[in-house]
Amino acid sequence: MSEMVPPEVRPKPAVPAKPAHVVPSSAHTPHGPGAGGPGSGGSTLLGYIGIDTIIEQMRKKTMKTGFDFNIMVVGHSGLGKSTLVNTLFKSQVSRKSAGWSRDEKIPKTVEIKSVSHVIEEGGVKMKLTIIDTPGFGDQINNNNCWEPIEKYINEQYEKFLKEEVNIARKKRIPDTRVHCCLYFISPTGHSLRQLDIEFMKHLSRVVNLIPVIAKSDTLTPDEKTDFKQRVRKELEICGIEFYPQKEFDEDTEDKSDNDKIREAMPFAVVGSDKEYQVNSKRVLGRKSPWGVVEVENPNHCEFSLLRDFLIRSHLQDLKEVTHNIHYETYRAKRLNDNGGLHPISTGVGDTQESNL
Repeated sequence: MSEMVPPEVRPKPAVPAKPAHVVPSSAHTPHGPGAGGPGSGGSTLLGYIGIDTIIEQMRKKTMKTGFDFNIMVVGHSGLGKSTLVNTLFKSQVSRKSAGWSRDEKIPKTVEIKSVSHVIEEGGVKMKLTIIDTPGFGDQINNNNCWEPIEKYINEQYEKFLKEEVNIARKKRIPDTRVHCCLYFISPTGHSLRQLDIEFMKHLSRVVNLIPVIAKSDTLTPDEKTDFKQRVRKELEICGIEFYPQKEFDEDTEDKSDNDKIREAMPFAVVGSDKEYQVNSKRVLGRKSPWGVVEVENPNHCEFSLLRDFLIRSHLQDLKEVTHNIHYETYRAKRLNDNGGLHPISTGVGDTQESNL
C-alpha cells in the first residue's frame, strides 16, 4: 500500500495592503430596493482590489509623455498679443521674445510665424507653441487676409491625417494642430469692424475661437460693460460661435460652468511683463499717471479669468474639441472628397482602420 503524500502547500500570493485613505467597501454598499441585486449592474467589493490606482497609473504615463498645446494669436499690431502670451505663461515665450527685431518691417501679406518652448511646472512638461500672424489687418487692402491663416490651420489637420493613415504609423503622432485661437479686438468701445466679423466667421468653423478685448484699461468700467454686450450681440446676429459652444456641453455641470464663461466673454484683458510695487507687494501691471492697473486683480481686468479658463480648467477640453470636432470634421470632408486619400486595403476585411 503506497504511502499517502500530503498535497503541496503553495504560499498564498501577497495581497497589497489597503492604503489608509481607502474607505472600506462596506461604506459604499448601496441601500434601497434592488441595490446590487440581479440586473442592477452593481457589485459589492469584499476587499481592497486596487482599481483606484488607475488614475495614478494614467498620471505617471502622461507625465512621462508630456503634453502639447498650440495657441494662435491674431489681431492688429500694437494690441499687446506677445505681451499677453508672456503674461499668461509667466515666461518669455512669444515670437518677439525669440529674437524679433523692432526694426522688422510689416509684411506685405499675412505671414505665419511660430515658436516652440518646453515649459515645466511641478514635474509636468508641456511643449507650448505660439503661432503669431504678423501683418493681419495692417494693410490698406485686407481682402481675404484670413485665407493664409485658415490655410495654415487646415495644413496642420492634413499633416496629422497623413500620419494617421500610414500603415506603419508612429506610436505618438506629433500634434501641430491649433488648439486655440485668441482673437484680439481693438478697444474702440463702439462695434466690431467688418474685418473682425469676416475673420471670426471663417475661423470659428475650423478652430476654437476665443475673442478678447485687448488693452481694456483704455475703457471706463461702463464703456467696457457696454462694449462687451455689443460684441456678444454682434457675434450672435452674425452667427459666429466662439468656444465653448453650447452644443459641446456634456452635462448639466458643464453647461452651468460654461454659461458663466459665455456671459463673461469676450474677456477684457490687460497684459504686462513689468512689476511694480503696490501696497508693499510686487505685482504685474501697467503704470499710468493715476495709478497702476494690476493685471491679476479681477477688479481691474479679466486677465485672471482668461488664464484660469484657458489653462486651469479648459486646456484639456480645448485639445479634445480640436481632435473630436474640428479635426474629425476636416477628416470626414477630406476623405469623402473625390481627390481624397485612397482607402487602405488590408486584404483581410474592412476594419475601422481600412476605412481610412
